[in-house]
Amino acid sequence: MKKSLSLFPLNLIVYPGEDLNLHIFEQRYRQLINECIEEERTFGIPAFINNNLPGFGTEMHVTTLHKRYDDGRMDIKSKGLGVFRLVNFENPIAGKLYAGGEVEMVDPDDGFSAHADALAERVKQLSNLIQIKADYDPTVKNFSYRVAHNLGMSVEQEYELLTLETEAERQLFLIQHLNNVLPVVADMERTKQRIRMNGHFKNLDPLTF
Repeated sequence: MKKSLSLFPLNLIVYPGEDLNLHIFEQRYRQLINECIEEERTFGIPAFINNNLPGFGTEMHVTTLHKRYDDGRMDIKSKGLGVFRLVNFENPIAGKLYAGGEVEMVDPDDGFSAHADALAERVKQLSNLIQIKADYDPTVKNFSYRVAHNLGMSVEQEYELLTLETEAERQLFLIQHLNNVLPVVADMERTKQRIRMNGHFKNLDPLTF
């Protein structure tokens, strides 16, 4: 399905279902967000990577206007709705300060995959190694989107995940990423433990020759 969207390019990746807080300060984006609020319409965040629009992005809905400042700036909360491919980009669109374009929405799959438990186990291993809390409930819909930002990927890798159309593909992509990352992180943790031991008294077992 094709549709026209007002566009707000950013150097970040937003996934469907994700909440994103934004501080709106540029005049063109104040205009864009004000119109979205007043007319109850959505906008798009196409990924802007290495000074380029590679083509995929996320349709967004403004869910909350947290604060409007006297000078026109705003703090808003928005939510990702679905993924799109950029068909054309016009900057600015006629009569407006901001960009816009035609997009083609990517049809979502059912959001579940048989690889969820394998991915959850690896996410749990990583969170234990780096001692942070992570959401690794494999029964949630679009589990890959839920955990992606917590796995230490570059923006390019996060973008590649956005371009994958099925949950199975996305989960396999993250499993491969974690298969590469986990040994490195584990080795770093062992190195940190050795560094902590330096300078401490050590109780060593006697050696038998």
